[in-house]
Amino acid sequence: MYFSCSAPLVASCLFFSSVLISSRADDGHGSASVSYNQDSFKAGIDAKMNFVMFFAPWCGHCKSLAPTWNELGKIYNKLDDSPVTIAKVDCTEETALCADHEVTGFPTLKLFEKGGKSFKRYSGKRDLESLKNYVQEQVVGQDEQAQKGEAASEEKADSLVVLTDDNFVATVASGAFFIKFYAPWCGHCKKLAPTWDELAETYASRKGVSVAKIDCTQSTVICKQYEVRGYPTLLWFQDGDKVAKYQGSRSHEALKEYVDNMLETAAGAKKVEAEEQKTEDEPKQDVEVDVKGDVKDLTEENFKPFLSSRLVFVKFFAPWCGHCKRLAPTWEELAAKVKGEEVTIAKVDCTQHKSVCDANQVRGYPTLKIFRNGEHVADYKGSRSLDDLEQFVSQNLNKRDEL
Repeated sequence: MYFSCSAPLVASCLFFSSVLISSRADDGHGSASVSYNQDSFKAGIDAKMNFVMFFAPWCGHCKSLAPTWNELGKIYNKLDDSPVTIAKVDCTEETALCADHEVTGFPTLKLFEKGGKSFKRYSGKRDLESLKNYVQEQVVGQDEQAQKGEAASEEKADSLVVLTDDNFVATVASGAFFIKFYAPWCGHCKKLAPTWDELAETYASRKGVSVAKIDCTQSTVICKQYEVRGYPTLLWFQDGDKVAKYQGSRSHEALKEYVDNMLETAAGAKKVEAEEQKTEDEPKQDVEVDVKGDVKDLTEENFKPFLSSRLVFVKFFAPWCGHCKRLAPTWEELAAKVKGEEVTIAKVDCTQHKSVCDANQVRGYPTLKIFRNGEHVADYKGSRSLDDLEQFVSQNLNKRDEL
């Protein structure tokens, strides 16, 4: 039977309780769990994950839970490397803190992520085994099954690249990476873990591609940089750049098919690029001699000089990019259409001339920008049909005439 009372009686209860226990916040609740006040609560939450019981000393259900909560504290708070603190807050002492966390009944049990940005409210059974299993499942992840799984997959773990804030940029700078952004407490991440290990093992001997993971509870800088908002998030990187987000089935077969398709696309693009290089007669000289018609290749060496006295519509691209490949024939047609006009249609391969693309704030492929006399005029965001692209060029030619 739950205790309930009217608002005046609650006020009287709180006052009476605070008088009796003002100097004994742990009375009847043991000392193994950490007692928080307003200040220590913030410090504790900032340090690591916390499982917190909000209670009132007069509450019958709180008293019943107190010995169990104390035992839970003995289990986890004595571990040197424990990722979770078992704590408690006396709401008759810390009324403002409990109000801030919308505590409306006792006991209220909440699991706070490190930093306190998110939490989960526990509403399961309150026996020690149930509480312990919850902590193991949501936070620690080191129950007997997990330990056996880790021991059985030591060799697979060697195939899986572990990324951090410190090594991310240098590690993914060259080659293809399929990366899992995850949190240890995430249920979906745990379900995916053995499949992800298996995927890493599948490509362990394959050159040019790596399967990796990064813990977003530890490597917050990188996860924020790539706007990871849910777990797990699976992203494909090529030579340091984010290319795509995977949103399909998480079965081994589906993931393998995706990796194979991405590798095939990249390989095909490189082959096409190599063949184009072989058929070029005078690639660099052409850029300087013929400035009208045909798509002109711009490089780190000639980008600024070439743009300095012209109207130039530039496509920033990557050879492996599917959207870029679909645009390529249209871009060639556009160059042929405007041949004879005072405009040049050009392109920059961002895998070869990264500094140019970085300087022009290229964040995705293809990026289309028009320049006049070396100055950026506008980004093109419209349809990539030939008619719309030609109309955009004409509008900018007319603006030049008006000037």
